[in-house]
Amino acid sequence: MTPASPPLTEGPRRVLLHVGTPKTGTSYLQDVLFRNRELLAEQGLCYPADRFDGHFLAALDLMRLPWGGLETQAIGAWDRLAEQVRACQGTAVVSHEILATASRSQVGRALESLGADDGPDKTEIHVILSVRDLVRQIPAEWQENVKHRSTLSYARFLERIQDPERASRISTWFWGVQEIPDILNRWGHELPPERIHLVTVPPPGAPPGLLWERFSHAFGLAGLDLDLTEERANPSLGVPETALVRRINRAANRVLDPSDYRPLVRELLAHQTLSHRTSSPRLRLPPDVHPWAVDLERSWVEEIEERGYDVVGDVADLLGVPPDDAYADPDSPSERAVAGAAVDAIRALLLENSRLRGVEARLAGELHETRAALERAYLRPSYLLRERVVRKLESTGVGRGAMSVYRRARGRSSRSA
Repeated sequence: MTPASPPLTEGPRRVLLHVGTPKTGTSYLQDVLFRNRELLAEQGLCYPADRFDGHFLAALDLMRLPWGGLETQAIGAWDRLAEQVRACQGTAVVSHEILATASRSQVGRALESLGADDGPDKTEIHVILSVRDLVRQIPAEWQENVKHRSTLSYARFLERIQDPERASRISTWFWGVQEIPDILNRWGHELPPERIHLVTVPPPGAPPGLLWERFSHAFGLAGLDLDLTEERANPSLGVPETALVRRINRAANRVLDPSDYRPLVRELLAHQTLSHRTSSPRLRLPPDVHPWAVDLERSWVEEIEERGYDVVGDVADLLGVPPDDAYADPDSPSERAVAGAAVDAIRALLLENSRLRGVEARLAGELHETRAALERAYLRPSYLLRERVVRKLESTGVGRGAMSVYRRARGRSSRSA
């Protein structure tokens, strides 16, 4: 259960390093921290970020990860973030879920750059890991892959993550960000257990605000009047909607640039349109895979309890719920449901195209007005007189010399008067 420990914002200089895991409410948490950073600073809690994805870019830079071209924007981002953290007074927060996959050497660099080895007054580092049961995490991770252009079937995905060799790119990434004991080994091997905090995601059916209460406790935010409006979230999709996005990927990946995929497919279609179809069957773990996942969860719970970490919530939350009898296979979805989702997607694209045509028409009108104003300026008698004088001067050597002196005096390098 949640311990009655004091807020982490009290006491010596601290860094709260939230390193994952994905699909545990991290997008919402980071959005709240970013939008409330001025208020938090007044309370002694620093969330250094000039843009909402600043910590994501810093994580890419720390781990040298390719990410659809975004890695070019990330160059130097970790060092800049670390410098801002070291300049913070009180408690600083760093948060992004892809940090879960950092290697030990990358973890060492991160801890050192954040001030962990600053002599007798060194910063007190706390690692926070938000976690959820594998029964929900496995289908959520496959869906997240689909929303990042993957065309891999659910069955193939499950085969790869269950492969004991873990040799594929899919399995390497999945276990890198989801294997809780290993993540804690990499991030916490130099820290005492009381500085490692697990925030468990409540089970299905829990009160809606319970996860935020647990985050508030772990980050010392309880009692603060924060704006909790949900502006930037990562909503889930149903089975037919996920199947539709996967089909779109198969049809469009070769012709749609990654820079266009994110706003059009991931944001407009998946997040802003298809996620609203909440009556569709939810993506779940197949009944035949469920026992394997639960056995693994039990071994993790035992290991966590033995290590003595600070658990905010209940470690039993990591044991997934029993399998659902009404399992819907995303590799063989209801074609009628997929067609319904496709109609909604087409409607969203038509509305977006209509909006863009309106913007295009407005810009064309502004350009026409600007061009007409320039033409009117050129037709003024004073302009025509100056043009005739310049042409006459340019026709003789003496005139060209005079124009050269004039232009130097005016500090101009163009050929116009």
